[in-house]
Amino acid sequence: MQQERVALGATGALPARIWTQGHVDVQLGITSTAEANMEPIVYAAQKPLKATYKVNPTLARVMDHARTCGDSPEDPFRSKVEPMDGCGVVVPIGTHAAVGGPHDAPTPGDLLCAALAACQDSAFRIVANLLGVELISLEVVVTATADVRGAMAMDPSVPVGFQAITCDIHFSAREGTSPELLDKLQTAAERCCVVQQTLKAPPVVKTSFHSA
Repeated sequence: MQQERVALGATGALPARIWTQGHVDVQLGITSTAEANMEPIVYAAQKPLKATYKVNPTLARVMDHARTCGDSPEDPFRSKVEPMDGCGVVVPIGTHAAVGGPHDAPTPGDLLCAALAACQDSAFRIVANLLGVELISLEVVVTATADVRGAMAMDPSVPVGFQAITCDIHFSAREGTSPELLDKLQTAAERCCVVQQTLKAPPVVKTSFHSA
């Protein structure tokens, strides 16, 4: 079977891998025992994309979007956000009780936690599929802790933002999966999580105000 290797991107692209003789060899040293005719669906889906990106790397650059769409600007505690252009999904946004809000909807902090949980869940599933690891269960729980005195401008020594974030991944795999493979899966899944790696090495955020 033809051999193919693709490099791991620093921003969370999937790990380098070799598909040969039914084995998946990730750059981190992982080898699965999948049968030769059991090509992972993720590999099949990504193969033509990787071929395209190899020829034209600029096509690998993508942009995600979100916009608020609240219909009551006078309400200081509530709004709405559309997490993807034209997706038709609108998520209500609330304000935390710790800063005086009614806390009757997910707060922006909750949505940040949700973004990390969703991305880590996705990365774990994708890497597991590439390695031929059969997952029985998977749950990602993210907790972020902040001292709100910073956001309320009460103490200049307190930073505005979260001071700690934990990401707990609870999973089980098919009985008989080697501990070494599971260890490497965990390492690769964390390394490939775009949101987690963004939080660990944040880019510069440019903010612009446009007054009507």
